[in-house]
Amino acid sequence: MTGAERQTPTLIAHRGFAGENPENTVAAFERAAGVARAGGPAESGVPARRRADWVEIDVMPTADGDVVVVHDAELSGRGGGDEDGGGADGDRGLTDATGVVWETDTATVTGAEVLDSGETVPLLADALEALPADVGVNVELKNPGRRDLRPDEKLAGDALADRTAVWRPFVERVLGVAEGSGSDLLFSSFCEGALAAVRELSSLPVAPLVAESIADGLAIAREHDAAAVHPPIDAIRGTPFFDAERFGEGGEPGGPGLLAAAHEAGRDVNVWTVETWYQADRLAAAGVDGLVADYSTLLRE
Repeated sequence: MTGAERQTPTLIAHRGFAGENPENTVAAFERAAGVARAGGPAESGVPARRRADWVEIDVMPTADGDVVVVHDAELSGRGGGDEDGGGADGDRGLTDATGVVWETDTATVTGAEVLDSGETVPLLADALEALPADVGVNVELKNPGRRDLRPDEKLAGDALADRTAVWRPFVERVLGVAEGSGSDLLFSSFCEGALAAVRELSSLPVAPLVAESIADGLAIAREHDAAAVHPPIDAIRGTPFFDAERFGEGGEPGGPGLLAAAHEAGRDVNVWTVETWYQADRLAAAGVDGLVADYSTLLRE
């Protein structure tokens, strides 16, 4: 994902442009990738869309061990800043089914309708098959099928070994599906154990997702020779969104900002989650490499 070679940042469709499409569905991925679908919605009367360079998807297992594309642990949940299933959509759940994904059989999960769209939760294999080879896929390793995760934390020694072992069986299943894809792949996670398992089992690139600690995110990137770092928009110095109280100077008093530190180490910085053209414009001006975006219309041509 070499945004440094572009005049504009790489456009990464968050869950298949979740602001426009039923998130993490085959229809969302096809639309984000510009794949024509018979009977699809007409494009007249909407702003000009830009085809995604990459698509970002979330994966976790079902009770049967199959890898499905879904963000929330609860089939009735509504994720994205409000993990308790509430949020702006009120009582409307992500799907019309209930239960924890990894405690639910595959047929029930893949039969669950997403956001009253007629689309259902896909298997990872079906999601990848829907995408053309020239659209990259950022696979976020969301959950291996348990609650006791240690996200956004740099681990070492026995703690890292333990967390890698927790993630290894699921990562093996994901790689078994994803490595057959013709697309470029990038694996991201908030959990270091997930990235360690990918690096242990393959040569595919990884990227730590940062939520709270820039210092830990950069340390995880160094430890696992990450291709990129994925911070939130308020971690980027030189923009109106930078939260100095929360992120300070790159996590260390007097230290470099995340963008400068990552670029010095040869890593891309792909920022989440971008929702307005103004955010996209300011982040591009600051020099980020990629925008994990909810809408296809954010970048100026």
